[in-house]
Amino acid sequence: MKIKSAELETVCGITSKLPENRLPEIAFAGKSNVGKSSLINALMNRKSLARTSSQPGKTQTINFYNINKQLYFVDLPGYGYAKVSIQIKEKWGKMIERYLRRSKQLCLVFLLVDIRHDPSANDKLMYDWMIANGYRPVIIATKLDKLNRSQVQKHVKAVKTGLGVEKDGIVIPFSSQTKQGREEIMNLILQTIGSSEDIDR
Repeated sequence: MKIKSAELETVCGITSKLPENRLPEIAFAGKSNVGKSSLINALMNRKSLARTSSQPGKTQTINFYNINKQLYFVDLPGYGYAKVSIQIKEKWGKMIERYLRRSKQLCLVFLLVDIRHDPSANDKLMYDWMIANGYRPVIIATKLDKLNRSQVQKHVKAVKTGLGVEKDGIVIPFSSQTKQGREEIMNLILQTIGSSEDIDR
């Protein structure tokens, strides 16, 4: 899939009304500082369209990126480590839940976890909530370049075990530095929406 155009089209805050999009939506969820913005930039072949930051909790809105005028990448607020009040964290959580429950165009959810560490309690909570609500999240294990090649399978297994991923669940190791995993992710997106959409490959 060749990315010809990518633009930030809609930004939704805590009190914003969600857009009524007519194109397929691909959502990205994960804890703060797990590399969501870096992943989205890599998929869009853009360096800084999605804002990246070393400060956890930078993404405080739901951001809709229009890709090729054919689909949306939806960047959800990071959860977990952000240095904000409990009340704000709860509002972010409700905002994520509201989107996942109400979006009529959502057809694929990616849940990002850091491949270097066992999934956190928040990661497990998010995964279990998605499963309970009928989603089959694809796990993207980020920061792959931080591991030696010999360590990868061990850490992928730890991610699967920590989340309780089903046998047929998908875990894709990914590096925003080397772009390893990008093609697999893009192919999965195409497979998901290609059957019902005329996608420009």
